[in-house]
Amino acid sequence: MVARAARAADLADLDGAVSDCFACPRLVDWREEVARTRRAAFRDQRYWGRPVPGFGAADARLAILGLAPAAHGGNRTGRIFTGDRSGDVLFAALHRAGLANQPTSVAADDGLALRDTRIFAAVRCAPPDNKPTPAERDTCAPWLHREVALIRPTLRVVVALGAFAWAAWWPVLREVYGVRPPSPRPAFGHGAHWSGTTAPALLGCYHVSQQNTFTGRLTPGMLDDVFARAKQLAGVD
Repeated sequence: MVARAARAADLADLDGAVSDCFACPRLVDWREEVARTRRAAFRDQRYWGRPVPGFGAADARLAILGLAPAAHGGNRTGRIFTGDRSGDVLFAALHRAGLANQPTSVAADDGLALRDTRIFAAVRCAPPDNKPTPAERDTCAPWLHREVALIRPTLRVVVALGAFAWAAWWPVLREVYGVRPPSPRPAFGHGAHWSGTTAPALLGCYHVSQQNTFTGRLTPGMLDDVFARAKQLAGVD
């Protein structure tokens, strides 16, 4: 898989390779089982049931790094953060920030377009209980590394949604930018900020999970502040 990721000549090539990955048996079994059984509300829909590629601008100045696709969201629709409550919150915030042309993301063909932004996940398959293992994260890492390498010329800031994504970013520094990650690693927190000299800035943001948004741990105003800061660091008007 490492060699296959490295061979991807552009994002379209990478997306096709990601969609055909079978590297993690536990994740393959789960994503396919969910696609077969389906949730009652979506019983008439055909699930994607495969790894979910990144989505957004090829010349992105701002990237959003999530954890993994949702079982009945991206695993169903084939597009990251599409068709679930987390996506409802995220894309509404991106629309308010002027980074998305519409506030909703319900299907891969719904006309959504991102401005100066690309979204991808540390793990590309939906995991049981939304909890990929560190080994699965590391196995999936070459896809992330190649995606960042392809948008490296324009990328200026990365927003990490949650501690898992925050931890997944540090190996990118070494593999893509040839930079030794900081030691000790900066702690994750909402609004945390790390900047290097040759790599993109990193911002921490609580994940847009229902657990966080329904309880008020993450509010729309908090998201707006993070994306305003990200736009400033990325030089996006």
